[in-house]
Amino acid sequence: MSAPIPLELLAPAKTAAFGIEAVNHGADAVYIGGPGFGARAAADNSVADIAQLAAHAHRFGAQVFVALNTILNDHEVEPARQLAWALYEAGADALIVQDMGMLEMDLPPIALHASTQTDNRTPEKVRFLEQVGFSQVVLARELSLKDIRKIATQTTVPLEFFVHGALCVAFSGQCYISHAHTGRSANRGECSQACRLPYTLTDGEGHVITQGQHLLSVKDNDQSANLAALAEAGIRSFKIEGRYKDLGYVKNITAHYRQLLDQIIDADPRYRRASSGRCTYTFTPQTDKTFNRGATDYFVNERQHGIEAFDSPAFVGEPIGRVSKVDPARRAFSVEVNAPIHNGDGLAWYTPKGEVSGLRVNTAEGDTLFAADPLPPELVAGTTLFRNHDQAFVRALEKPSAERRIPIDLRLDEDGARLRLTAADADGHHAEVCIDHAQQLADHPERALATLREAIGKLGNTIFSAAHIEIALEHAWFLPNAQINAARRNILLALEAARLAAYPRPTRQAATEPPPRYPDSTLSYLGNVFNSHARAFYARHGVEAIEPAYEENAERGEVSLMITKHCLRYSFNLCPKEVKGLRPDPMVLVNGKERLTLKFDCKRCEMHVVGGMKKMVWQGGLSL
Repeated sequence: MSAPIPLELLAPAKTAAFGIEAVNHGADAVYIGGPGFGARAAADNSVADIAQLAAHAHRFGAQVFVALNTILNDHEVEPARQLAWALYEAGADALIVQDMGMLEMDLPPIALHASTQTDNRTPEKVRFLEQVGFSQVVLARELSLKDIRKIATQTTVPLEFFVHGALCVAFSGQCYISHAHTGRSANRGECSQACRLPYTLTDGEGHVITQGQHLLSVKDNDQSANLAALAEAGIRSFKIEGRYKDLGYVKNITAHYRQLLDQIIDADPRYRRASSGRCTYTFTPQTDKTFNRGATDYFVNERQHGIEAFDSPAFVGEPIGRVSKVDPARRAFSVEVNAPIHNGDGLAWYTPKGEVSGLRVNTAEGDTLFAADPLPPELVAGTTLFRNHDQAFVRALEKPSAERRIPIDLRLDEDGARLRLTAADADGHHAEVCIDHAQQLADHPERALATLREAIGKLGNTIFSAAHIEIALEHAWFLPNAQINAARRNILLALEAARLAAYPRPTRQAATEPPPRYPDSTLSYLGNVFNSHARAFYARHGVEAIEPAYEENAERGEVSLMITKHCLRYSFNLCPKEVKGLRPDPMVLVNGKERLTLKFDCKRCEMHVVGGMKKMVWQGGLSL
């Protein structure tokens, strides 16, 4: 029988402290931004922060991946190279990379992961990335189980897939609306999130189909029900989105998926955990308690209705009940609810205009709730309420909420005139210490042996828990408590040192020779080539014509600013494949003065959002 396959739970970290808590709550790996060049510009951390996180993660055999996944201009190539070396020396296990120019640099022997920003949708693309030296590939979020299985059967590189959190509606790395309109590039970590704006949709003749809706906004990813199927299809790393999310989200969602993956691993001998230790929690994970826009499994089970978050891109929360009576003078309202509401809870509702409004409950007295501020006029009897802030749940997550312990076996036996304490974990690490003693027999043998067992098993605030304790002594010796405690401390320090010394830090995967050919012979602006190193990389791999990245402002006309599998014709039951007689004619999205043409590639089932770059952007009127 082949060795069990590790299934990796990969959690986000805005800061090193968040990353440490992600590890404590069960993450096998954490991804985090460094001091620069990450696709979340406001989630940077120092090299010292990365070193602190790596030191903690490695205690459990967990890994730290650092996102260097923006495209680089020529002035940034050398600083990025220097940063890669600093991160390697700090203990980072892998770099998440979008810019292929980095493979032309003198990098340290650190593992490279291909970011989802490299648009990884086909077996040919993934195989190429594997051949040029990537040791893990983050697949596009839009893939189905069938697509994933096809890639997995034609490649050997570990495949990573987003299983929870916010969804970019565009194919990652293929969205340029932000740069075109504001000069802030999504490929440079500065997305302005035009996809979350309200739009009016018209047909080609100007007839309004709908207005004031967030038509490019989709619900949040939730693959809770599909984890076993994803593992069966070939996914080996299960990634949670959220480097901007708060600590409660990281704790809650990491714990949720840790429990689900443990159930799969415990029931199927083909799989194993990717790191050490078992977690216990002081709370019950509930995905609907932390930020979400509703849940969808997107295209994993093929195209389906219900992926849209047209009403609002905000966190509306869980349905909680309805308003039965309003008393504005007392700033009070009565409710009919399906669960208790407490002081400090946050409630939300939709206004008649379809906007989300809300308030914080100051005092809850049974079914009567009091607000600190005057009640909004749109809060009337019959209003459906949602809870988007559960004060009790939030408070529970503000406290220490998880412990992660590595089970070990402890044995005390005799070694001539000395005693020997040994410790071993399930990963094959062991340590031993010897105890010199006066060879004084205990007055009460049974009590002495019980005391020894109890003292040896007091592992306190260490990373270990005692799975099995064996006292294998010929005689019941008397040992002072101080001597037992010292031996226990020393054996745990020695075992942790042995674990760290044996930590299998990943190394850079060698590229195949001769250099493999890129799947295409030409690259348009969609290739995101922004520096001479990237251009040299693609030329070395057989690309004959290479256009500059959109961020170089060379595309003055209208182009596809976003390519997405989300289709508004499908959303509004106007799909030519489903309704006979319809044509895939263009539509138009309007937001203020912004007009974006929608063109439909029905053969590929893709929607293109087409527009031009604002003049002030390509003239350099905005800081890029």
